[in-house]
Amino acid sequence: MSKISLSNTTVVVTGAAGFIGSYLSKNLLDSDSSIKIIGIDCITDYYDVSLKEERLNMLSNYGDRFNFIKGDISDKSLIDEIFSKYKPDVVVNLAAQAGVRYSITNPDAYIKSNLIGFYNILEACRHNPVKHLVFASSSSVYGTNKKVPYSTEDKVDNPVSLYAATKKSNELMAHAYCKLYKIPATGLRFFTVYGPMGRPDMAYFKFTNKLVKGEPIEIYNMGDMYRDFTYIDDIVKGIVNVMQKSPDETEDGAPYKIYNIGNNNPESLMYFVETLEKCLINEGIISEPGKKVLLPMQPGDVYQTYADVKELEKDFGFKPSTSLETGLANFAKWYKGYYEK
Repeated sequence: MSKISLSNTTVVVTGAAGFIGSYLSKNLLDSDSSIKIIGIDCITDYYDVSLKEERLNMLSNYGDRFNFIKGDISDKSLIDEIFSKYKPDVVVNLAAQAGVRYSITNPDAYIKSNLIGFYNILEACRHNPVKHLVFASSSSVYGTNKKVPYSTEDKVDNPVSLYAATKKSNELMAHAYCKLYKIPATGLRFFTVYGPMGRPDMAYFKFTNKLVKGEPIEIYNMGDMYRDFTYIDDIVKGIVNVMQKSPDETEDGAPYKIYNIGNNNPESLMYFVETLEKCLINEGIISEPGKKVLLPMQPGDVYQTYADVKELEKDFGFKPSTSLETGLANFAKWYKGYYEK
C-alpha cells in the first residue's frame, strides 16, 4: 500500500451536505489547515432540506477552505469542469440516492445518481488522474447471505433491492476502471450508520420523531432483526484512515480494495428501540416508552447485518468501537438541542 499525505491536498467530497459527507469534511478541515475541500451536493428533498443546510452552515465557518458547489454528479459537464479546474488529489464519493425501501418506489433516482453519477466520477478520475478514489458501497450488497459475519471475500451476487444492486455495480465499475486506467480505488461497505445530525429516514430518527408525537412505532419482522449499528465518528475515522493508503495492485493488476466498516457487533432491533427510549427519557424528550406495532418483513429488507472487519484492522490498526448506548445518548442530546431550540 502506498501512503498518501493529506497535507496541502485538494479533496473532492461528493454528497458534502449529507450525513457522512459533512462529518468527513469537518474532520478533514479540523485536522489540517492546509487541506482544501471541494464539496458537491445537489441538495435533494429526499429528506428535510433544512438539516442539509444546517450541515453546510457548520462548514461555512471554514471560509475558502471549504468550497461548496451545488450540483448533481449525474451532470457530466459539471463534474468534468470541477475536476479540470480544481485538479483534486483525492476524491471521496459519498453522493448517492440512499435507502432500500425508497428504491422500490423511485428507481429512477438510483440509476441517475448511483450509476450515471458514479460513472461520471470514474471518467473524471480517468482524465484527471488522482492519488486515490474512495467510494461508498454498502452492507446491503450482502443481500440475504446466511454466513455471518459478512466478509469481503463472500459472494455478493444476489441483491434484494435496486439500491443494493447499484452499490454492487459501483464496485464492479470501479474495479474495471482500476484495471484499465490504474486509478487507485477503495470501496467501503458501510453498516447502518447513525449519530447526531443523521438521516431522518433512518429507523432511529423516524422512531424518535414518532415517539415525540406520541405515535406508535412500526417494527418489522416482529422485531426479530439484527443490525450492526456503526457510529458516525467511527465511520469518518475509517474513511480518513483509508484515504491515506492507496491499495496495491491485485493479482489481475487492479489497484483496488474493498473493506467493511461496521461495529462487528449486531444488536437486536428490540434492544436498539429500548436503548433509544432510555436515552430519550434521560434527556427529557419523552416521559415513557412508546407503543410498538409489530409488522412482517418488508420487501428489500434483510434479517441481519454483521461486519467482519479483520481486513480493516489488519491494514489500518483500527476498528469501530463506539457502543450503541454512547452513540444513541449523543444522538438524543443533539436532537434535544436541535428540535427544542
